[in-house]
Amino acid sequence: MQLGNEFSPFQNKYSINCKGVLMDFSTPKIMGIVNLTPDSFFTRSRFQAEKEILQQVEKMLEEGADIIDLGAFSSRPNSDFITEEEEKERLLSPLKSIVKAFPEAVLSVDTYRCTIATQAVSEGATMINDISGGDLDDNMFETIATLQVPYVLMHMKGTPKTMQQAPVYEDVVKEITKGFSARLNRLNELGVNDVILDVGFGFGKTLEHNYTLLKHLNYFHSLGRPILTGLSRKGMIQKIIGESAENALNGTTAAHVLALQNGANILRVHDVKEAKETIQIVDFYQKQ
Repeated sequence: MQLGNEFSPFQNKYSINCKGVLMDFSTPKIMGIVNLTPDSFFTRSRFQAEKEILQQVEKMLEEGADIIDLGAFSSRPNSDFITEEEEKERLLSPLKSIVKAFPEAVLSVDTYRCTIATQAVSEGATMINDISGGDLDDNMFETIATLQVPYVLMHMKGTPKTMQQAPVYEDVVKEITKGFSARLNRLNELGVNDVILDVGFGFGKTLEHNYTLLKHLNYFHSLGRPILTGLSRKGMIQKIIGESAENALNGTTAAHVLALQNGANILRVHDVKEAKETIQIVDFYQKQ
């Protein structure tokens, strides 16, 4: 597939409404990952004690995170769904504590359930990050239209349990673009404008699919929405460098440079300081 690879001219034109404040993408933003789970793939991203959670959020904000993303279930390959009650139990108390401690923070909640999304926003969440792009809850799009918060529309083929069981595409870039386009049309009809796209690295993709998407990331700017990339310490990096998630920071930084050069607007990361420095260097380079 022959697609252009130059830096997207669209990057500086986006903005989203967060708590009545416009977040623009004149420079890329950072979404810091805080997993409220006992089983996420990167062990050092797991936080369950309230004190530890607040300390990690404070650290990420001080290091330059623009958004904090809270996840109360693991979506690693081959993981099982947890119950709605378990997700609420893990999420809501920490969310309330974070809102109280950091009232100005932009908080995203990683959930595919519209009921969780509704309760999270009522408790102070600012954004919903849906790994299924509305596929796992038929009421999610209507819920986002009611809530009127920014929505991360991610692509996933299958479910976390099945997604890595030999995923097949005729053309991974075109198929995901077509799927995004259909969903954006539906969201637009419902009056949802603040949509962020995430191609879903590692969610129903082979190693080759992941790197094809990374190489042609700027193609998705044709849909007129900011692009989020979730590359941090993932298997697509581990497999190339032969390291575990714990030792994949340098590989992650290399992948982030490629993502930024190809038009990423938001980096979703475990390591905020390193991502911030990467953005600063690439942004200065791009402006010369």
